[in-house]
Amino acid sequence: MEQKNLLLAIVLSVGILIGFQFLFEKLRPPVPPPSPAVPTQTAPATPSPGTAAPGVTPGAPGTTAPATGAAAAPGAETREQAIAEQPRVRINTPRLHGSVALTGGRIDDLTLATYHETVDPKSPEVVLLWPKGTKDPYFAEFGWVAGTSGTKVPGPDTQWSASGGPLTPTQPLTLTWDNGAGLVFTRTITIDENYMFTVRDTVRNGGNTPVNLLPYALISRTGTPQVGGYYILHEGLIGELGGLREVTYSSIEAGKPIDYSSTGGWLGFTDKYWLTALVPPQEDAIKARFTHVLQGGVDRYQTDYLGSQITVPADGTAATSTRFFAGAKEFNLLDAYAKSGIPHFDLAIDFGWFYFLTKPIFLVLQFFFGLLGNFGLAILLLTLIIKLLFFPLANKSYAAMSKMKLLQPEMQKIRERFPDDKARQQQEIMAMYKKVGANPLAGCLPIVIQIPVFFSLYKVLFVTIEMRHAPFFGWIHDLSAPDPTTFINLFGLLPFAPPEAIAHFVAIGAWPLIMGVTMYLQQKLNPQPVDPVQARMFMLLPIVFTYMLSAFPAGLVIYWAWNNLLSIAQQWAIMHRAGAA
Repeated sequence: MEQKNLLLAIVLSVGILIGFQFLFEKLRPPVPPPSPAVPTQTAPATPSPGTAAPGVTPGAPGTTAPATGAAAAPGAETREQAIAEQPRVRINTPRLHGSVALTGGRIDDLTLATYHETVDPKSPEVVLLWPKGTKDPYFAEFGWVAGTSGTKVPGPDTQWSASGGPLTPTQPLTLTWDNGAGLVFTRTITIDENYMFTVRDTVRNGGNTPVNLLPYALISRTGTPQVGGYYILHEGLIGELGGLREVTYSSIEAGKPIDYSSTGGWLGFTDKYWLTALVPPQEDAIKARFTHVLQGGVDRYQTDYLGSQITVPADGTAATSTRFFAGAKEFNLLDAYAKSGIPHFDLAIDFGWFYFLTKPIFLVLQFFFGLLGNFGLAILLLTLIIKLLFFPLANKSYAAMSKMKLLQPEMQKIRERFPDDKARQQQEIMAMYKKVGANPLAGCLPIVIQIPVFFSLYKVLFVTIEMRHAPFFGWIHDLSAPDPTTFINLFGLLPFAPPEAIAHFVAIGAWPLIMGVTMYLQQKLNPQPVDPVQARMFMLLPIVFTYMLSAFPAGLVIYWAWNNLLSIAQQWAIMHRAGAA
């Protein structure tokens, strides 16, 4: 009975880790039905291929359907070619490199100066935004939709004139365009020390009649990006629009926009570590939209919003302002923006339903990192503190296990006395438990206690960019990635790597093996099953867990191994004192 309960606890720990998020995905609240369609407005004068103005349903009568001109094509340009063929103004900040295209006034060329593709600091910077003409364009665009018929407004192909630049945190960029009919459009772009742009559009009306305009902003992304496909992480379209809205690439149907009405909020695209988001004026009512169009076999996704109508009086001016975030999902940074007035901006980091555990665990790890300078050491210290917090409960559990181990000879005698009467065996064993005050369920507690901590730490290691490329010691250069070593070449001592075809099956590194050995040693301290079938099953468990956890983040495997070592020390001391060791 007690061994079945222990086995059940172990199975539950794995089941919760792997199965919960699958169930969570199935139970995720459905996307609310579209609100009444946004009234159709007049599109920008020169719509670019692949871009539909907000408020204009693709393919609607009188509008230009997206032609996906920026979509993948055999003759797609390289990034360098696409950047070089257009006049641009450079972006140069401590955290961003790139440029603003004067054609359309788009922000479509960004790399992250402090993040690299690999752990090698000399590897290329992470590329976030891509210009039109490349295989998978990804850019932000801003502008006006004409509310007065016949008004000429700047469009995606408009050639703006620039003054100032390069764009830096201390030097803004100003773009201007005259429509030749009395309207002068000015766009001023500023950026802070991190990843937040502010785009202020001003209109000067030199004519004799007022003009009505509606501001818009959009983020367009061509091609379905590669996503991890993990149920514990949302990647796709996202926004805070009267509530958190999360729409995956696979769930949004082509040609069926999802509309939202909101006052303020934000919307954009989220990847595992990166975010692009439009932040309209928080006091303004907006019509927001998530869109997916498919043309020529190419997917294009768009998040956009249309603001309320603005009247520019004769011989007067009007202005609107949009913020645009494009960068890494660093917790402290998003939290600071949220506190500055962007609602729930920190929810772009997917801490999940267990945020009440995952978020505090991350904050504690971050605090320990500030003290120790190493997230691996922070994990070890967190594990030690958790063991201390549960020390009294674990002591009771291990004391109960000591009693169970001492009772094993008596249990064997009962089974021998009633070999063919299982019910009588259980009756006699339970009576013996009651007589000595043993609890067979108590042995499950050390494992059950670990389940929420294990899952929360797994989530933190998986979703937080602070763990990306965070080193430990020795061969562990990235706690968020699996142990890179493998026993097949003696952990790098032999000068060859396993063939790619079998690498996944033999990539069991040193730390997973350490974890497996500690799990085996801890198991030997537990009461051993009398049933030979159960005994063989328990002998296989350390092997199964070693193989399974070899693909998990190294930080999680280190946590498990260290927790096993602490448990072994505590359990051995208690059992030795009780005479069961």
